[in-house]
Amino acid sequence: MSKPKQGNKSKNRRSSARLAAVQALYQMDVAQTDLNEVLAEFISFRLGQEMEGDHMNKADITFFTDLLSGIVHQQRRLDPLIDKHLAASWRLNRIDSTLRAILRGGAYELTERSDVPHKVVISEYVDVAHAFFENDEPKVVNAVLQNLWRAQSSAPAQPAETEPVPIVAEAPEVIVTPEQQTTNELAPEPTAADETKADLAETPINHPVEEKGGA
Repeated sequence: MSKPKQGNKSKNRRSSARLAAVQALYQMDVAQTDLNEVLAEFISFRLGQEMEGDHMNKADITFFTDLLSGIVHQQRRLDPLIDKHLAASWRLNRIDSTLRAILRGGAYELTERSDVPHKVVISEYVDVAHAFFENDEPKVVNAVLQNLWRAQSSAPAQPAETEPVPIVAEAPEVIVTPEQQTTNELAPEPTAADETKADLAETPINHPVEEKGGA
């Protein structure tokens, strides 16, 4: 991996994090290093330290960790997106490892970090490309990321997931036939004569006892 050219160093902590993420991706790609191992190495020994005579600026460690972890975890989704916007002679699996890392970093931020304006993302990764290349690579980065952004922004928005509305079963309709309606009609209010008859029916009848005559 070529060293960044002097005069093109990152100006802020997020820029430094992007540059470090590209370097870490290159190391993982070439040396097949594990993600956790690279994170620990960069955070403990490289970010803000002097390496081989070059001083690495202090970086936003949280942003660096999100970038590197996100790119690795989303690589299978990102690579086809990048490949779609490369020219036929610039297949992703055949281009320079540093350029591949730059494109993956830019693609990740454009699709996953909506909090960062797309113009900032594209400009930052073009600057990173200028730090490593002097030929057409920065133009390739700019063109691919611009096209990817246009395709991303013109894609139809996915409908938001909503909670399913619970289905409440309706009570079955009760059909009353004419016969049932007649049977179920309310009885008429009892009259005074009916109440008198009822009282008489409930009163016990005392039969007179015949007295037996004397002998």
